Parts: sequence; C-alpha cells; structure tokens
Amino acid sequence: MEVIDKKYTVENFFELELPDDATHYYELLNGLLVRRNAPSGEHQHVQSELLERFFAFVASKKLGKIYSSPTAVVLSDNDVPQPDIIFLKKENLAKFDPTWGIKGAPDLIVEIISPSSYRNDRVVKKELYQKYGVKEYWLVDSNYKSIEIFLLKENTYQLHAFGIEDEKITSIVLEGFELELKDIFLK
Repeated sequence: MEVIDKKYTVENFFELELPDDATHYYELLNGLLVRRNAPSGEHQHVQSELLERFFAFVASKKLGKIYSSPTAVVLSDNDVPQPDIIFLKKENLAKFDPTWGIKGAPDLIVEIISPSSYRNDRVVKKELYQKYGVKEYWLVDSNYKSIEIFLLKENTYQLHAFGIEDEKITSIVLEGFELELKDIFLK
C-alpha cells in the first residue's frame, strides 16, 4: 500500500485518469490518495463466501442491497473508501448514485484485512466509519480466521461480537443473520 503525499478532494479523486490495465486500486482517506494492490486469492475467496451469504439473506428478506468493491463510498469531500462489502437498507437506497457510488454512510461495511491494509482497516477506516455514522463495521482477518463486529452506540464503536475458526456470529443491522466462520475461511 502506498500513500501519495498530496491532498485530494472527491472531485480530484473522480477525475483521476488511470490506465485500463492498472493492477492497483485507489481510495481517498483523509484527503490522501492510497494505492492498494489487487487482493490476494485468499482475500477473494473470503469475500466471495461472505457475499454469497449476504446476498442470499438480504434478497430472501428483501432488506436492501449488497455492493462490493470497488464501489466508492463518498463520506466527505476528503474521504472516499472502497470497502470490500457494503449493505444499504431498503429505506437508505437513495444513497446509491449511479455516477458516484454511495453518497453517505452505509448501514454496514465489511473490510477484509490484508497484510498491507492492517493499519488502515483497524484504525484509519474504523475512525472514518465511526465518525460518519456507519452503524455496523465488520473486520475480517483471514490470518486468524476471525471476525470482529463493531456497533455504533452513542457515536462510538463498541465490540458486539468476536468469532474465531468454528464459532458463530450474528449481526444486529441484518437482524436474524448468523454466520458460521468455518464456512468462510480456507481450510
């Protein structure tokens, strides 16, 4: 992960001309352009397993929409992360913009930690999501085969659930959604 030491705004960010064959993707965090490598195969596997379960649950209950990276989430003029998985409740679907991606805080965000994104996911993005009002934030760590779920309570994230290996976790935002971790991670 590389941070480009020049301040950008959301307009500069969306005007960037990138080659079609670029092997990186970019996020805007606190006005800084952050270049990230393409995710590993393991990251993609975990994301696919999570997406499959999220899509099935959300569709069966008609709760809203699930989006995946690289969908931009415009939180402010200086903050445009691209979370791995995003959920918008049905009543918040107006936040989806066909040009910009999502404008405003989604209801739930999932970040799958990569070795190069550890600090950004655990600290920088967590602070941004808390500041802008993302109700539920999941941190997925393939190395430890664990998932942490944070809930926004009184403008501060509090740990709601921590699951590891063969445990089960539940969501509050996706009421009734349970996830067995053994089904998510590579064996």
